[in-house]
Amino acid sequence: MTTPLLGPRDPAPVEIVNPEGRTPLLLVCEHAGQAVPQALGRLGVSQAQLDEHIGWDIGAAEVTRRLAAMLDAPAVLQRYSRLVIDCNRPPEAPDSCPPVSDGHVIPGNAALDPEDRVKRVDEIFRPFQGAVATALARPEIQATFSIHSYTPVMGGIRRAWDVGFLFRSDRRTSDLMARALGQAVPGLTIGLNQPYQVDDASDWFVPRQAEPRGLPHSLIEIRNDHIRDAAGQTLWAERLAGLMPMFLKEIPA
Repeated sequence: MTTPLLGPRDPAPVEIVNPEGRTPLLLVCEHAGQAVPQALGRLGVSQAQLDEHIGWDIGAAEVTRRLAAMLDAPAVLQRYSRLVIDCNRPPEAPDSCPPVSDGHVIPGNAALDPEDRVKRVDEIFRPFQGAVATALARPEIQATFSIHSYTPVMGGIRRAWDVGFLFRSDRRTSDLMARALGQAVPGLTIGLNQPYQVDDASDWFVPRQAEPRGLPHSLIEIRNDHIRDAAGQTLWAERLAGLMPMFLKEIPA
């Protein structure tokens, strides 16, 4: 009999925030947590490494929680480190369980046994994606947004954008958000499909969750030096809270 990956002392992979929220949009945060299953130790990395951008999206979880409260909207967050399994990647992607991340070797992912990879998919990835799909299936949901953060320097290259709005088929939503944010906060450097671009091989939220449902959506990347502390997290939640309701239709009383 196969031993499960997650034991009784490991957290559930999914955190649902404000499930009865009355605003009909869904917030998603795939890289909210730093947890590592006890069976994997620390994957051979230090806590300091888990604390940095390779381990999770710094500040994204708290921005999402604050947004959920400000908007009175539901949110689905994923608790495990992106080094265990990246829940915004197809499971077959090379960096789904990365052996190296931004130059850091991840010993626990080296020569990963196929059975162990399947456990991560079945016990973390699938429950999280199932929770997102269930939430998006509610008929009242009218828009969805995924909250991420990114490091100012990656692979030695500095990234100048304060925030990026990522999309593929639904350009309108990201264009409107970028324009409205630029008007509300002059001086910000705002990217469209920066610092990343979305495609089937490297992404999940946009092509597998949002696009098939035809909902207005955007994957939002905030540069993580803006949201490392509570003040920054609140500021950016307030900024985003001013943008998202524009995509909601008028709801009959």
